[in-house]
This record gives sequence, structure tokens and C-alpha cells, in this order.
Amino acid sequence: MGAQQERRDALYRDPYPLYERARRTAGLTFVPEMDAWLVARDEDVREVLRRADDFSSANALLPDVALPQAALGVLARGFGPRQTVVSSDGAVHRRHRAPLNRALSTTRSAALLPYARECARELVAEVAAAEARSAELVEAYARKLPGLVVGRLIGLDRADVPAAVHGGYRAEELLFHPLAPQEQLAAAEDVVALQHLLDGYVRERRARPRQDLCSDLAAAAAPPGAALGEEQRHELVAHLQNLLIAGFLTTSALIATTLLHLLADRRQWELLCADPGLVPAAVEEGLRFDSAVQAFRRVTTRPLELAGTPLPAGAALLVAYASANRDGRRYEDADAFDVGRAADRQHLAFGHGPHACPGSHLARGQLRLTLELFTELLPGLRLDAQRPAPRMRPTLIHRSPEALYVTW
Repeated sequence: MGAQQERRDALYRDPYPLYERARRTAGLTFVPEMDAWLVARDEDVREVLRRADDFSSANALLPDVALPQAALGVLARGFGPRQTVVSSDGAVHRRHRAPLNRALSTTRSAALLPYARECARELVAEVAAAEARSAELVEAYARKLPGLVVGRLIGLDRADVPAAVHGGYRAEELLFHPLAPQEQLAAAEDVVALQHLLDGYVRERRARPRQDLCSDLAAAAAPPGAALGEEQRHELVAHLQNLLIAGFLTTSALIATTLLHLLADRRQWELLCADPGLVPAAVEEGLRFDSAVQAFRRVTTRPLELAGTPLPAGAALLVAYASANRDGRRYEDADAFDVGRAADRQHLAFGHGPHACPGSHLARGQLRLTLELFTELLPGLRLDAQRPAPRMRPTLIHRSPEALYVTW
């Protein structure tokens, strides 16, 4: 690993000191490791997110890793990248977002939560049954529940969910983590396998629709009776892959990170166990305090000024939701994790403006039922003192402990 990558990884594992310095510094702060201007204050982040015409999302998920030709050759056997709801603007963004707004409405999200509770109770029971009275919760719970829920939303058979989740994580690793050449090839193979799995569902649901999002998207992609063209299939696979990864990856991170902060401060965990009425506030505090999506990129579409800093057209910005959520101008004692804080849904954990996350209801619901079940069924849960302190993954798009070892 090169020196620049090491600096970037260290920064990603704990970006909060940088955020604090940037909030105290006049104007914007340029961060060489990110090759972007950091937007750190709450008011500035909100301004960027409101002004989608001036700050394009075209580079929202710019990869951290340049892939070699060998890995690109493997990916060529799959489905090429296309604009998605995250990386598009204007009319294209609205077209991609419309079916998600319908699929992830408050009503339809609420209809999914009984299934989510059933899955969560089953997973918690499996954890509680461990004879050693210990477990690693990232793999045993946090990665499994959101995969099952978003799989049901899309319309995946439950047997296909583990492969889909695996492929999604491999896509993130391939684009945002330095891997050895052979591991890059293996990860690319896994991504291609995921794309072909999703393409199979697209074609199946186009022919035999069901009550799921994949059917809705496939039905809307072409007139009734017409076959899906190659470009339409590429776009649908890209759309489903993005939704799948966003749906489970960030919610998994949210669950694991919130559990970590609750268990790291015994008083917070005991307060929650003693008073289940604090769960809604704990959900919002978990979202605010250590947001799963730390930041997305934007690029200026014209010369302009932001926070007193002049920017040319094409300037790269890193818009730090997580920094805004620690802004002391908006939140009292902002660097403290406190389940007694009055529930505030106006934080930026789900973004703001036209790109605000349409899946916020479903993510909140999964975290809520997770906290309800763990405090009810495993109130003695605590961090495993025999294990090293949890280490955060070096990423800004799904901040999470790499592992969360617990005992009870």
C-alpha cells in the first residue's frame, strides 16, 4: 500500500478531527487525500444539497481505486456502468427516482417491517443460542438483516440473498479498497456474477411479473409486449445493483455502528434497556452521531462562490453529511452520543434536497426493531473485553466497525 493510500485510510477510519478543523476554518478546506474541497459546516452542506443545478451528482461515487486492464476485462463480461439515481441530475434523476419513491413510500416500507421483524427475531435468537455466550454481530446480524429486507423489496428469492449480498460487498471492495491483483480479479468475477443474477431476475419478472420492485422496473422499461433491449437491460441491472448495495450496505453499517456506540458507553445501553421509550431517540442519535454515509461527492457546473471560497466550473467537492451532523452551531454538545437527546429528524444522515435518501423509513425501521429486540432479549450484551477494540472500515460510504465482538 502506498503512502497516500495509507494516509487516506487513516483519514477515512477517523475523519472527525479533520471535520472539526474544517468547520473552524474560514471558507472551504482542500484535502489532498480526497482531491476535493471539503464542505463541512451544516449550513454549507445544506446549501450544496439544495442547489442541485450548481452542484452536480455526476461524480457522487467516484471510485478510490483505478482498476487494471485485467480486472476491467473481467467486468466487460458483465453489464456496463450506467447512470443511477445517485449519479444523475435533473430529468434523468427524476426518472430513476420515481419508482423508488413508490417502492419505498412510508406505506410500503411499513408493510415490509413485519417481515423485517420476523427475520430480526430469528437472527437474534440464533445469536442468543450460542453456547459460548459470545458472537460477532457484523456477520451474524448486521449484514444479514438488511440483505434479507432489501432482497424482499426487490423480489429476490431468499436462497439468492447471500450471493447478492456477497456480490454487493465485493463491488464496494473492488472500487474503494486497494486489493492484490488476484483478489481484484476474484472480486470482479463476483461482481459479474451478481450482475448476471440480477439480469436473470429482470428477464423473469418482465415475462412473469410479481408484486416487487424488480417487476415494477422491468414493466416500466419498455412498452407492454416488447422485448427488453440490451441498453434497457444494462440500465436495469445497474439500477438494481445500486439499489441493492445502497439498501443493505448502509443499513448494515448503521446497525453495527449504533450498537457499537451504545455498548461502548455502558450507561447508554443500560438507559435504553431500562426505558424502551428511548428507542426512537436512540435511532436518531445513531444516525446523527456517526452517519453511515459520511459524504458524497459533487462537482460544480459553473464558476461560483461557496462559503467565501471561489470555485471554478468542474471543481470537486466532498460534501460531508457526518461533519454537518457534528456541527456545534446546530447541536448542543455535538460530539457526545446521548440517547437522552430529544429525537431530531432534521439531521443530514439521509441527505437533503432532491437527492435525500428515499429509503430512510425502511432504514429507520430496521434500526428501531434491532434496538427493541436486542435490549429485550439480550440486555446483558457487552463488548468482548478479550478482543481488540473495534476498528472502523476505511470508507466514507458505509462507516462501520470491521467486526463487533460481544458477550453476554
